[in-house]
Amino acid sequence: MKVKPFLALCSVGAAILTGNGAQAQDKFIKEGIWRGVFTVNEVQVPFNFEVKGQKASEASFALLNGTRRDYFVVKQTTPDSLFIKMNTYDAALVAKIEDDGTLTGAYKSLVPGLRGNSLPFVAEHGKSYRFVEPGKDQEPAANLSGKWKLNIISKDATPGRLALLEQKGNKLTGVIMSVVGDTRELEGTVQGKNFVLSGFTGPSPIIVRGTINDDKSLSGEMGFGIYLNQKFEGVKDRKADLPDPYALTHLKEGVSTFDFSLPDLNGNPVSLSDAKYKGKVVIIEIIGTWCPNCTDQTAFLSPWFRENKNRGVEAIAVGFEQKDDLEYARYTLGKLRDKYKIEYDILFGGIADKKVASGKFPSLNRMMAFPTTIIIGRDGTVRQIHTGYTGEVTGKYFKQYVKKWNRDLDKYIAEPAPKDALAAR
Repeated sequence: MKVKPFLALCSVGAAILTGNGAQAQDKFIKEGIWRGVFTVNEVQVPFNFEVKGQKASEASFALLNGTRRDYFVVKQTTPDSLFIKMNTYDAALVAKIEDDGTLTGAYKSLVPGLRGNSLPFVAEHGKSYRFVEPGKDQEPAANLSGKWKLNIISKDATPGRLALLEQKGNKLTGVIMSVVGDTRELEGTVQGKNFVLSGFTGPSPIIVRGTINDDKSLSGEMGFGIYLNQKFEGVKDRKADLPDPYALTHLKEGVSTFDFSLPDLNGNPVSLSDAKYKGKVVIIEIIGTWCPNCTDQTAFLSPWFRENKNRGVEAIAVGFEQKDDLEYARYTLGKLRDKYKIEYDILFGGIADKKVASGKFPSLNRMMAFPTTIIIGRDGTVRQIHTGYTGEVTGKYFKQYVKKWNRDLDKYIAEPAPKDALAAR
């Protein structure tokens, strides 16, 4: 995942966080399915959400993307204003309830000190479609189900991507994978020779638009928030694959050890040489709370650790955040800890920048992606480095990852701890 300031948007004023709660209950948004539309660089990006509950104090708000559901807390800050924090992502939907019941507002960053453009949106109740109104579908020119190899068109060398698509009639769902992660589940449609997908799960929205060419290849463009747009060409290729994620990041030649000293959320220095980690298998995840693949990886690691922590294994999360400020990191990483019930150490690495992260881990050839996961054996040697993360929506890729993870960790944990490590503890 390419790291840039997450949307770099205007801070939300503290005024929106206050208001008369009793009055706010008098005017709440309707229960049911909604259709929202962002305007991103003059392109409309639709998204769907569902509201349950007739007042903010008991309501749930869920973003809908294919089979995926992401839930958020709704706060009614004034009688006609809503504030929906995007969980661990330091951003929010800030909206006004109009007299006709529609919502108007913007997706805004909450990162202190960042400036830039917000993403305006409007939303209407009772509209469950995403792109095309019922009854207005056009017969699709092809069925796009399958694996697609996407070549990125750029003057700079850019790794390709894979698209795993499933089409039923006009409805299109799928995920796009890269060497550093995936887009999470996308939802869209095929209309004649045109196709489009969108996704919004809390981080900045994604839009994928394209054309089915006469030779059944694809041409299109992907947009990630307001910064990154990539044109691509695609061909269906069931044998296509991405580079081995276990071979992209490695120790520098001649280097055999890995260590660091970074502060925990209380400012206390933590190092792999601490007695706590001696003779244990140690899993290190290098993450950021702004990174959706990182939170997906944390959602996998945290319950795994709770089930296995008594087997001689430790874990450490090193967060690189949108401000180089420990107090801010204590807030963002603390939110991550609470949401995913993390029971392992969380450290602060610095500003979210791959060059900065590379400097904090000089034993590595480079920091290519957030997340990166490093596994240290009981003897203190690096056993495995995995770049990126592919979530459940990737199907067999996720299943292969989990199978290898459990097999490898079982093997590393079964190894005896060195006698000097046990003595040190």
